[in-house]
Amino acid sequence: MAKGREKSDGREVPESRRKTALTALRNMARGGKATTASEQTRQLGMFSETADSPKGDDGETDRGLPLPAARALPKSEDSDGQALSAMTMEEVASHANLLRALIRVVENDGAPGPDKQIVEEVAADFEAVLPVLSRSLLDGSYQPGNIRRVWIPKVGGQRGLGIPNVVDRVVQQAVHQVLSPRYEPTFHESSHGFRPGRSCHTAIAEAKKHLEEGYEWVVDFDLSKFFDRVNHQRLLARLEERVKDKRLIRLIRQMLKAKVVMPDGVVVSTEEGTPQGGPLSPLLSNIVLDELDKELSRRGHRFVRYADDCNVYVRSERSGKRVMASIAKFIEGRLRLKVNEAKSAVARPEERHFLGFRLRREPMEGEVEVLLSERSKERIKEQIRQLTPRSWGHSLRECIRRLNGYLQGWIGFFWICTDAEEQTLQRLDAHTRRRLRALLLRQWKRKRFIARRFIKLGANPKSAWQGVYRGRRSLWALSHTPAAHQALRNTYFSERGLVSLEKQWRDFWIRWMRNPSTLEYWD
Repeated sequence: MAKGREKSDGREVPESRRKTALTALRNMARGGKATTASEQTRQLGMFSETADSPKGDDGETDRGLPLPAARALPKSEDSDGQALSAMTMEEVASHANLLRALIRVVENDGAPGPDKQIVEEVAADFEAVLPVLSRSLLDGSYQPGNIRRVWIPKVGGQRGLGIPNVVDRVVQQAVHQVLSPRYEPTFHESSHGFRPGRSCHTAIAEAKKHLEEGYEWVVDFDLSKFFDRVNHQRLLARLEERVKDKRLIRLIRQMLKAKVVMPDGVVVSTEEGTPQGGPLSPLLSNIVLDELDKELSRRGHRFVRYADDCNVYVRSERSGKRVMASIAKFIEGRLRLKVNEAKSAVARPEERHFLGFRLRREPMEGEVEVLLSERSKERIKEQIRQLTPRSWGHSLRECIRRLNGYLQGWIGFFWICTDAEEQTLQRLDAHTRRRLRALLLRQWKRKRFIARRFIKLGANPKSAWQGVYRGRRSLWALSHTPAAHQALRNTYFSERGLVSLEKQWRDFWIRWMRNPSTLEYWD
């Protein structure tokens, strides 16, 4: 019997086990009969032994491709609809809030922290842990654990993530659920990062609007290592302006000061920064940069900010240089952050990478086009190369299945590109098919077997034998011969389930034109 499993930092966890944990927690949250910790453990163990794979089977509900969030002003997340009370530790430590936080953490899954506990283990024992955790938060005895440093690749280097223990993630999420409804309505409408009802798509939509109104120069600010350089003193001072409960401020200070366990086991102290990887980090970053938003608004600038990516739109290069100098002075002087002068620039929007896109005014008709940035093109080509290795030792269908998972997610984000990128998508589809042809040729190995396969699949016999034996061609060169295209046609791969980026892109736009409310993007 097949088993669907997920890997979490080297540890395999059954998908059904997390779903079972969520079911039990939601039952507790609704006030139903709580399942004991021992019974939860028994149930989780039972499911891990008997559950079929939830991925790709008929019994799994298709969640569909990622869709952009609706463009809307932030609203309070208070589900009761009552007046928002003061931000207090009692609210953070309430059983209902902690349980809701755990459900969110289990839904997000994630790798274990330094203590190696996975989310399912914490969920199974949470009924016993809940009153102890609540009491320790209220009496001040709770101490956040260390944070595990993980390095992930990025363009030009590595990005450091900080992975807290699961219990610490629950506490951070509980704090987030108390702070977010109070802070969200006060954030500027041009801030789009990590906010409900906003996304990269809404940020691109607003940037496009600025270009349409004639602001055709962009001041692109790059904040050097922003998450690592947030000044704790300034951040806590900002929080104290609205959070009057000293216990809550002390808790956030402890989270910020948590020590970091490096990959080599060395433990280092934290003097500044808010590590990416915890649930509270995005909200704290928006609280820090909200001061920048308010200053840009006070000066009358048109801007779009997504987390630490900030673009200001002006009418001329001269104005842009003046804005660059004055805002950089504010960022480094007031916010105590660092502007990366090498990566920041005043330029035309089509020359800059913003959230994976470029914006360009079409020279003939004057419409603003949404294009892929060069960096995004290189990234997808590299990912396709990694997902179609020549040394692939499994079936073609399995390779296509892995490819589709990436391609569907990619086009689910980049579908907002306009018609100017249609040929780019066609070329990416052709490149993907050629990679798969080369992969098959490597599996077929000998030339006479390749020629016979070509003929069997419908290639002209003379073309097949000549194409295979003419000269000393590499497999990559052979994958682009007429015989290869006759035998391994586009339909050969589509019949085996290969996703077409161009077709998916068209389908997204057709869905949007028929019913914009299903894919809200443009205003």
